[in-house]
Amino acid sequence: DLSTPMPQYGFAGLKAGDQWCLCAPRWQEAFEEGKAPQVKLHSTHMAATEFCDVEGLRAHAIDL
Repeated sequence: DLSTPMPQYGFAGLKAGDQWCLCAPRWQEAFEEGKAPQVKLHSTHMAATEFCDVEGLRAHAIDL
């Protein structure tokens, strides 16, 4: 849960519009559940295609 603030660690929690890294297998799980976040495809490593649906990544790209 990255939206919950954890002040003891200096973490304010993510808010709508924030950007963060997500490992490819977790993105694919979210995609399969219909809850995949948008991606910056130009910042995504090619190795992500080993785990993720390429057309799904393109459909969620915000930088194409």
